[in-house]
Amino acid sequence: MSNGHIVIGELFGTAVLILLGGGVCAAVTLKKSKARDAGWVAITFGWGFGVLGGAYIANGYSGGQLNPAVTLGIAIKTNQWSHVPYYLIGQFAGALIGAFLVWVVYMGQFTAHLTDSEVLAGHGADPAGPSTGDGSLPGGPVLGVFSTGPEIRNTVQNLLTEIVATAVLVLFILTQGMTNGLALNGLGILLTALLVVGIGLSLGGPTGYAINPARDLGPRIVHSLLPLPNKGGSDWGYAWIPVVGPLAGAAIAGGLYRLCFT
Repeated sequence: MSNGHIVIGELFGTAVLILLGGGVCAAVTLKKSKARDAGWVAITFGWGFGVLGGAYIANGYSGGQLNPAVTLGIAIKTNQWSHVPYYLIGQFAGALIGAFLVWVVYMGQFTAHLTDSEVLAGHGADPAGPSTGDGSLPGGPVLGVFSTGPEIRNTVQNLLTEIVATAVLVLFILTQGMTNGLALNGLGILLTALLVVGIGLSLGGPTGYAINPARDLGPRIVHSLLPLPNKGGSDWGYAWIPVVGPLAGAAIAGGLYRLCFT
């Protein structure tokens, strides 16, 4: 595959991943949404279907990695690094586009939510994390639509949660190649999507399971740039954890694969 195909495939696939994943977060969070308060199960399946749709779209062009952590794990497994920059370009560009499209689709709901008197008073808001020690919100009332945040702000725990969850995801993807043909056909993509649902249900409670640096950083940048009324901050103090944690988890998974599975 060419570098151009990689960028295009990853851009479109990641954009769809973020559009569907961020879309379900918007649907569940925002006032005037028909799916408001649908709950955590809806969010986990929305992200799983986002993986499914995005990976199928990108598979023929780039293999549908859609995640810098997955790209890192595969590069460690194969010791092939030349295409990595092109994967990262496509993934981060796609994440920015997907997050922007979430705002386009839910534009009216964002405005209604952020100008609602209850939300402005701090009731019914959905910050990406709980109040800090001084009672202020670490992120604005719709930041959770775009990016992740912890329920308990503990740097070590939050980082370890992202490392463990991502290591599970990446090791699962790397070991698919041990079953002939599985990684190259639709079943492998479906199983990965189901695993993402499972990770969300089982390991997503503490931090919201970013498990993908592009999925968190790209939409967080979009949140900081969008002309949303009363949107609050983008919680940049936490933003490094959903980047460093998944990359560390991917490196661990790649190392374990080379050590134990080859």
